[in-house]
Amino acid sequence: MYQNQFLELRQRLLYAEKENKRRSQELSSALDEIKRVVAKRMNLTTNHTDDIKWKVLNLTRKLPVHLTNMYYYLPHLQEYEDAVFPNVIFGRQRTGVSLVMGIPTVKREKQHYLIDTLHSLLYELSEEQKNDCVIIIFIGEVNAEYVNSVAESVKTSFPREIQSGVLEVISPPASYYPDLSNLKKTFGDSEDRVRWRTKQNLDYSFLMLYAQPKGTFYLQLEDDILAKSDYFQSIKDFAAKQSQEWMILEFSQLGFIGKLFKSEDLPLIVEFFLMFYKDKPIDWLIDHLLWVKVCNPEKDAIHCEKEKAKLRIRAKPSLFQHVGIYSSLAGKIQNLKDKDFGKNVLHKAHNNPPAKVDTSLRIYQQYTLEKIYKGEDCFWASAPVAGDYIRFTFLNPLKVEKYFFRSGNMEHPGDKLFNTTVEVLPADEMLRKELIDNGSKFNYPATKDGYLKIGAFENGIAEGSINQSIGKIQAIRLSVNSDSPVWAILSEVLIKTSEN
Repeated sequence: MYQNQFLELRQRLLYAEKENKRRSQELSSALDEIKRVVAKRMNLTTNHTDDIKWKVLNLTRKLPVHLTNMYYYLPHLQEYEDAVFPNVIFGRQRTGVSLVMGIPTVKREKQHYLIDTLHSLLYELSEEQKNDCVIIIFIGEVNAEYVNSVAESVKTSFPREIQSGVLEVISPPASYYPDLSNLKKTFGDSEDRVRWRTKQNLDYSFLMLYAQPKGTFYLQLEDDILAKSDYFQSIKDFAAKQSQEWMILEFSQLGFIGKLFKSEDLPLIVEFFLMFYKDKPIDWLIDHLLWVKVCNPEKDAIHCEKEKAKLRIRAKPSLFQHVGIYSSLAGKIQNLKDKDFGKNVLHKAHNNPPAKVDTSLRIYQQYTLEKIYKGEDCFWASAPVAGDYIRFTFLNPLKVEKYFFRSGNMEHPGDKLFNTTVEVLPADEMLRKELIDNGSKFNYPATKDGYLKIGAFENGIAEGSINQSIGKIQAIRLSVNSDSPVWAILSEVLIKTSEN
């Protein structure tokens, strides 16, 4: 009996030894593969395409568990090692934020809206809010020249935001997309439309999975929208006050704009999208997912809608408006407007001291300088040229403590003042004469007509405090130092004195 047991034990040990050798060989092969991938990645980081370095995420090539099911729905991915890892063109790998915003963008036949959309989103964010979010621009194209051109335009328009990491620009590998040439036509849609909506589902899925580990909430946006000035805090406040379980908070009634998800829910949502990516548009799939989660087939449609409404909660008024006319689907015109968005406030009012205002700029329609100074409307003028000015002359000389000027507004964020200085005219005539004759003694450059240059516009804003040793101020002037390619808007003027 013992002899048989020893023989059985010996056989098990021999089998274990053989199995151990096999696994050792597999491990060795795996290590060789890791070395090869690392070497490949190091080579990738030294390659340049049109002077843009394509960075690869610092991720292992072992997929997270929630990504492995992609191979079931997109079996072609098994042939491509890097198909689910993005090209990170610009990005600081920021994580741990409250809000991650995703903006997919693709090539359009006519007008492009991306830069204006980004201006709108960033326009009134405080530094604290910028540090608590990340905006991911997903360029859903595989043509390197086009991808580079979009990335460069973003970098040129928002260099500080790229540098700080609040903006990221990514694109998918060409191998991510399956063959989209033989899709089944459904719901009476043309072949082009079926292909467009199918690719759109894949784009949303890729973007969501990339965004998922970066923050608490994920906000789905589009590249042709306008945002309310207080959207960031409004979203955080609305999410914080929810007392019941939710899956989607809606901040726009249109399509897939302004939809907020918990990041922890994104893997489930994406998996559902990928199951049916060839069958229906994205907004229909979201509705079907809610149906699967809460609707009882034995009850009527009214009961189902009530149950879905518990998971899909609508916020009013809307925080985002659709502004694009030309769709990314060739030939499609869409004049969609969210009626709950209301009218955006395009200026901010302050109680400024009495002053006479004048400007050399050519004023557009009713948007006069008096109106922005009194807080009634914005000031709007045609493109400034070198030597143009905007001037505020106080009726009585004042001790000015600080100033704030904002150019551009939510609807025309690009109409900013560029290369423009802020200058003050001391009320003391003897001091002015001294400035003209001998220059400044206040560490501010002096102009030939007795003004002191105390600040300048940066990214559309000029703000600062004034050295009180200058004494009372007779006037403040904004001087344009070079020709501008765009019109100019002043949407906020604040002159703070000890009396206001």
